[in-house]
Amino acid sequence: MSTPSGTASVGPAKIRIRHLQDAKERGRPFSMLTAYDQYSAKAFEAAGIEVLLIGDSVGTTVLGHATTTGTTHQDMLTFTGAVARSVHRPLIVADLAFGTYETGPLDAVNHAVELVRAGAELVKLEGGHALVPQIRALVNAGIPVMGHLGFTPQSVNSLSGHRVQGRDAAAADELAENALAIQDAGASAIVLELVPAQVAARITEVLHVPTIGVGAGPSCDGQVLVWQDMAGLSGFHGKFVKNFADMRGDLTRAAEQYRAEVTERTYPGPEHSFE
Repeated sequence: MSTPSGTASVGPAKIRIRHLQDAKERGRPFSMLTAYDQYSAKAFEAAGIEVLLIGDSVGTTVLGHATTTGTTHQDMLTFTGAVARSVHRPLIVADLAFGTYETGPLDAVNHAVELVRAGAELVKLEGGHALVPQIRALVNAGIPVMGHLGFTPQSVNSLSGHRVQGRDAAAADELAENALAIQDAGASAIVLELVPAQVAARITEVLHVPTIGVGAGPSCDGQVLVWQDMAGLSGFHGKFVKNFADMRGDLTRAAEQYRAEVTERTYPGPEHSFE
């Protein structure tokens, strides 16, 4: 049935930054998942996921790179566009790829503008004090920013692998100082990755912007996972990951049955054939 002229169809409200802020203030956790294609994005929208992250993790989860440093800016534009065109309600966040913002504010703004044109509503970058000029430049250009502290995957080589950050008092203090610095620079939210739960709780308490945890305990204002980990497709079973499905097993079993039926000539059958 068509919508009467002059009226708009009513659906769930579009998620905006202010809704995340309101969720923090009300103590109501929100959820974020990565998404890289239209089918996963539509499924997550139907499930009510508030935030979709087109992460540079697309390099390791889809494109076969060993680390996220292999993800290019063009990769991010392609996958951001695919997700943004496919959904309406979730807040769309896209990563600035390694090498697109570290060189200074101008590079950060130029690359972020292209992500926004592709459909991003926030851009995410990794780092603390050193990124304050870039964050300020992005915010001044009208581009909302999500920070990322703790284990920062683009720095995997300098951090000597995937290691929990902030375990001793000095490192915890430094994390908190970095969080306050990028908040003061204008970041609208901050991801905390691989951070001890008590440290993440402390940072969440002192910040007025939302925190989003991944391996950072239950006290963050929101939680994020790579969707292939969450759904049991990647085979990754890290301590902080819960597999909410067994997609790898289901897909393997489906492929095995398909192969068996093709081999036995039971598929395609008459019902799958044309006369």
